[in-house]
Amino acid sequence: MENAGFITLLPTFVVLLMAILTHRPVAAIITGVLVGVLLNTPENILGSFSEITLSVMEDPQIGWVIMVCGLMGSLFYLLIATGGVAAFTETMAKKANTRNKSLLVTWFLGLTMFLDDYLNAIVIGNSMKKVTDKFKVSRSMLAYVVDSTAAPTCVLVPISTWAVYFSVLLESNDAIPLGDGMSHYIAAIPFMFYPIIALLLVPLVATGRLPIIGPMKNEELIASQASHAEKHAEEENHKNPKQIANMWAFIIPLIALIVFTLLNDIDLLRGIIATLMLTVPIMIGLKLINMYVALDALLEGFKIMIPPLMIVVAAFMFKTINDQLGFPQFIMESVKPFMSPTLFPVIVFISMAFMSFATASNWGIFAIAIPIVMPLGIALEVPLPLTIGALLSAASFGSHACFYTDATVLSAQSCGISPMKHALTQFPYALIAAGAAAIFYIAYAYVVV
Repeated sequence: MENAGFITLLPTFVVLLMAILTHRPVAAIITGVLVGVLLNTPENILGSFSEITLSVMEDPQIGWVIMVCGLMGSLFYLLIATGGVAAFTETMAKKANTRNKSLLVTWFLGLTMFLDDYLNAIVIGNSMKKVTDKFKVSRSMLAYVVDSTAAPTCVLVPISTWAVYFSVLLESNDAIPLGDGMSHYIAAIPFMFYPIIALLLVPLVATGRLPIIGPMKNEELIASQASHAEKHAEEENHKNPKQIANMWAFIIPLIALIVFTLLNDIDLLRGIIATLMLTVPIMIGLKLINMYVALDALLEGFKIMIPPLMIVVAAFMFKTINDQLGFPQFIMESVKPFMSPTLFPVIVFISMAFMSFATASNWGIFAIAIPIVMPLGIALEVPLPLTIGALLSAASFGSHACFYTDATVLSAQSCGISPMKHALTQFPYALIAAGAAAIFYIAYAYVVV
């Protein structure tokens, strides 16, 4: 659908409006897909929708996401069944003996889970919600802390799935020689202003130095009631009636996961499979769990990840129809007339952040944008690290702020709240970080470029 113009924005508008009004992200995204199909191929709506569904389900990246998230759920439920999670949270509770400390410990643990944002979101939320419940911290506040240390942390650490993916993507552009993608990625880290600011905001919010604003105020007010903490405590006790392991039953499998993933070229799927192959027999052998309970935990953990994975699949379908409509090209062509060396970094950040937010695509959309953005930056003589930093900041914002992206959904799931509640309560803080990042891009480009 060439030269479609502003009409390409309609599916995104429909999705955002539906998501806010219904709080049903899957229904909202599918509606957006149907609107896009109606615009693109009105004569073959059913056929096009079916083709998009099949193409997404046949995508190896989708299969990777489904297996990684499902098996991560299996591993975590296995650790719950052995009592390892309970032992870990009890140990953390002794360290985190105040409300502020419980959130700061959550933030610190998030910084250490730099390997992958899925790993970060799933593990930290599930590990710390019992601790923060004790101090009447709302699950929305916990989810904000967890999500703010997921993609923002992984983007800033060159040993992560994000770094591996984007370094290869950068090399696919003629501006960077093969083999130099990682060195250019590392050089751009100081200019990834959004994830840096998002991470620094968390301790300010957690300690009250930055006021609680927006829908988060009401969530914190509700959480201050004793019944809230007691309710969640009952839920945790119901899930984990048997607690016989110590905290090493939780820590060692995670260390194994990190080691196996690193040994397999930062492939989290291979890492989680190897970890389960090692962990299950050892736990059964140590009599921390019997074979039947272990099998039930593996199945239950995978099953619990199905609802968020439905949103991820729907989001990929939405990206596909947006690509067919020419949405990314329309945005880039629209901002080209405003390009100048001084404004280029902030325009790249804002436009790409909008596209990442609108399409829930933190990786796929940049495969289209990088070949367009990089030559423009070079032509305008903008430093390459600054251009790359603006692109990666935009990707981090999309992962962090989008209402229906995978990181948002997984953070909400691990913390025990709905994705829409999490998205709406953390959105003001994401906007604050984005606004500050935009100012930094303008100021730095004005001085240097």
